[in-house]
Amino acid sequence: MMLYEIALTFIKGIGDVTIRSLLSHFGSAEEIFKANKHSLMKIPGIGEKTARSILDHQAFDRAEEELKFIERYKIQPLFIGHKDYPKRLLNCDDAPFMLYYKGNADLNKKKVLAVVGTRNATPYGIQFCDTLIEGLKSHDMLVVSGLAYGIDIASHKAALAHGLPTIGILGHGLDRIYPALHRKTAEKMLEQGGLLTEFPSASNPERANFPKRNRIIAGMADAVIVVEATRTGGALITAEIANTYNKDVFAVPGRVDDEFSEGCNFLIKTNRASVLTRPEDIEYIMGWFEVDKKTVANNQLKMPLNLTADEQKIVALIMENDQMGIDEIQFSLNLSQSKVAFTLLNLEMNGVLISLPGKRYRLNA
Repeated sequence: MMLYEIALTFIKGIGDVTIRSLLSHFGSAEEIFKANKHSLMKIPGIGEKTARSILDHQAFDRAEEELKFIERYKIQPLFIGHKDYPKRLLNCDDAPFMLYYKGNADLNKKKVLAVVGTRNATPYGIQFCDTLIEGLKSHDMLVVSGLAYGIDIASHKAALAHGLPTIGILGHGLDRIYPALHRKTAEKMLEQGGLLTEFPSASNPERANFPKRNRIIAGMADAVIVVEATRTGGALITAEIANTYNKDVFAVPGRVDDEFSEGCNFLIKTNRASVLTRPEDIEYIMGWFEVDKKTVANNQLKMPLNLTADEQKIVALIMENDQMGIDEIQFSLNLSQSKVAFTLLNLEMNGVLISLPGKRYRLNA
């Protein structure tokens, strides 16, 4: 089965959205390769040339090489739908259908924060990364970034220093580290976090790969933090992607004449990001407060009556966790995003739940 799934990544002319259509129609990667030309060409986006590419099975030669590589280096392939696949990405229409992972961190940790910024970080930006992550370490969150120079590597190092797991999202295969200067940090991350990529081995760190890398950073986090950025940097691309995914975005304000604060100030000015000046801002807007165990226990005795089956499931889940976000509820109960949103709205309108900043909910105790 894994061979078929990896082989899909080596078919020329199809991307993540088309592969989703194929999987939806045929049910599995294996069935896609067993289909005939006529059946394949019924799928939107599949023309005669692409159908031939699927049927000639040349992708299997490269897939067999990749399978040997991941087995040799103990890399975990995560096909979309795998239990360890980052579930937050499932809400993204362009989510990669195959990821390659090496590490020991839980990619579906309860709290995930992405920290990005300029490659030309100032001492102020580097210090802010450390202060922010130290201030939030009690939340046992996962820190995600891109292993690049500047703010990215500063956030990874801060997470390592404060005992938090951290994941580097790469724009190339796991057979190399780019930039090479960050190899030692990357090795530490394998022991306290990991490295994740959608690119197979022998993939170079080409310019076109990094916007694709950025969508994974944005998609697998609860919130994206932009510490320092120019108006044209990759960090602003990540922030824009995060906004399209309906994620919370924060930006650290800076001096109006500072080139590396121009991007952050722009995000704030155009209401694309909330102002971030201290760790408590994240806690307030995201609703990351310490759980009062007594309150939870008391709430568990007050299950409202006359609820639908889905409402009961959501209320019971929030009772157990004190408060939860929409994504967390959806992942836990395997309900559609629209179903969860509609049910939460009904519960809020009926006074059962209270809406908190950061698209989170708690019981109206």
